Amino acid sequence: METIIDAHAHVFEMLRGFGSEGEMRPQGDGMVRWADGTTQRVIPEGMGDRTFPAETYLDVMDTYHIERAVLLQGGMLGFENEYVAECVQNYPLRFAGAATFDPFCRQADAICDHLLETFRIFKFEVSMGNGLMGIHHTFPLDGEMMMHFYEKIARKEHPVIAFDIGCMEEESNQPEALRHIAMAFPHLTIVICHLAGPRQTQEELMVRKLDIMRMSNIYFDLAALFWKTRPGEYPFPVAQKYAAMAKEIVGADHLMWGTDSPSTLCKVPMARLIDYLMPAFTPEEQQLVWYETAKRIYFPE
Repeated sequence: METIIDAHAHVFEMLRGFGSEGEMRPQGDGMVRWADGTTQRVIPEGMGDRTFPAETYLDVMDTYHIERAVLLQGGMLGFENEYVAECVQNYPLRFAGAATFDPFCRQADAICDHLLETFRIFKFEVSMGNGLMGIHHTFPLDGEMMMHFYEKIARKEHPVIAFDIGCMEEESNQPEALRHIAMAFPHLTIVICHLAGPRQTQEELMVRKLDIMRMSNIYFDLAALFWKTRPGEYPFPVAQKYAAMAKEIVGADHLMWGTDSPSTLCKVPMARLIDYLMPAFTPEEQQLVWYETAKRIYFPE
């Protein structure tokens, strides 16, 4: 493959994370501390102190022949709607951007309407860690509150909603609800991040849940699959096996490669993020997973 598309990346002006561990405070040199005292590296050494701007990731993309990237948002790094919109405006041939918001906000309707003036792609991180179910009670993804917002988004041309539904054992991981959403809005493209979050010993559970979500308008990105299925070392055979299994269930044309940069670059070099899943796919399937499907969904002509 001469060029590839990263279907799951992050950039940010300033770390503003908030989740089940409370608020995040940058500590410098890419390190952060959560309100419960937990510390974590989220920016690779030498790539930033408290910020990871578009220009920094563009340098990485150019080095590794990544033609385009999809900028997603979530609670771990903080909401950055205005900055993501600026990145897409400044680099329209390199980035697509997803908006996000907290549907529990009292002014959520006004926020959604404002974002719809700029965005056709939305992401809801609903996991019980850094997602909406980490800071709110468990709620149905196909409940009245959420369906109201999906209906608004589905009116856009080429609408896309990405969901990070957390790990497979979490209450936020609701495949039946996502199938219901896909059926209710057949013209809406749904993307499930991280292959729905399988752990290393959840092979049967993954098969069962992917089978429920096997729909023509539901797709999956493979971002950080090596980390979800930890522990393991490169070339991460469990992640390879899960990707090959997913291909048999939903089809290679419903899978997309992604990095979850920059946090995954703290653990694995980009060259390995790019190639570790390739053994699960034929060269023709690789063209779909690493480029064609993401281009069709996120960068329609």
